[in-house]
Amino acid sequence: MTPFGEAMHALRGQKGVSQKDMAAAIGVSAAYLSALEHGKRGAPSFEFLQRVAGYFNVIWDEADELFRLASLSDPRVVLDTAGLSPAHTAFANRLAVQIRSLSGETLTRLEDVLEKARFADNEL
Repeated sequence: MTPFGEAMHALRGQKGVSQKDMAAAIGVSAAYLSALEHGKRGAPSFEFLQRVAGYFNVIWDEADELFRLASLSDPRVVLDTAGLSPAHTAFANRLAVQIRSLSGETLTRLEDVLEKARFADNEL
């Protein structure tokens, strides 16, 4: 499941809506919604996200969060390290090999490192 799929599943659960009913209301197939929720499809389009936000009648902050989660939800990530250092390429390849075996705790620690690096890079 992707971050967006998890959020959409939770919204459906809160509203008591089936995939079939939601799909019919926003003009997609229930199979597409299922594939999105289970991480079998790439990140959804902006138009689709607008329909989801409208369907659930979410406020701006919630819609922004939904859009942010969608941007983090492509299950087939490609890292292009062309032009970067050998260390960047080695790190990307190690991550690709080990991603499935990383614990939740390790993922949280890596997220913290990335967040700190983002703020440090913005200060330059």
